[in-house]
Amino acid sequence: MDKQIVLDGKEIHYYIEGRGNTLVLLHGYLESKEMWKAHQKALSTSFQLICIDLAGHGRTSNFGTVHTMPLMAKLVYTVLKAEEIIKCVMIGHSMGGYVALAFAAKYPNLLSGFGLFHSHASADNAQTKLNRERTMDLIKGDKGHFIFHFIPTLYAEENVERFQEEIKAQTDIALSMSIENVLAAMAGIKERESSLDVLTETEVPVLFILGKQDPRIPIASVLAQTSLPKTSQTLMLSNSGHMGWLEEQNKTIAAIRGFIGLCVS
Repeated sequence: MDKQIVLDGKEIHYYIEGRGNTLVLLHGYLESKEMWKAHQKALSTSFQLICIDLAGHGRTSNFGTVHTMPLMAKLVYTVLKAEEIIKCVMIGHSMGGYVALAFAAKYPNLLSGFGLFHSHASADNAQTKLNRERTMDLIKGDKGHFIFHFIPTLYAEENVERFQEEIKAQTDIALSMSIENVLAAMAGIKERESSLDVLTETEVPVLFILGKQDPRIPIASVLAQTSLPKTSQTLMLSNSGHMGWLEEQNKTIAAIRGFIGLCVS
């Protein structure tokens, strides 16, 4: 069921389906809740599934010139409060993982576990921040050119041809975003702080899903982070880039299902 609520006069759109323990799925940069359709179908038979359009993405409103990770976490909290959720497992893809970390820092008592899906807990270093600033300049000059070139690079090179239809659909979703929303999310990602302390201090299990061919995530760094939580699980996808939710869909669905079992046992 598609639903919406209002926060500070702005709309937050989300989808809720199923019964049982609650699983919250958060999309990444330039994505929307629509990315989780296969996961919704497979997992809503066993769990209550909530998929949220984050600030400036999908049908959710713009909330300012910078969409920080704590702001996005507040939007997620607002949805959970409206649905009277007292505990959930939260999985975030890429930027959604940064939001899950911000949520874990601010609302730890609402989590029975959380997962970083092609994501990590480190802040950007100086060079990465500079690269993001240059990317923002490119977006200001030609948003469409950036998006057409950016989306295919998220896949393992061997998968680009096979997923042409999906790449086009994701490109269309990104193109539908205003330039203000594209920039606000990038600015929020650039400004995020390190969440390594969240991993070391959390009392709940943490799931890491990594793509062996991921061009966006420093695999060695994330592998080091997998040892920080008291309890963690790691899935390494050998045939995936940054889009393992699609490139190796069945494996990720099975991993999430098993992880929820660990969190609620």
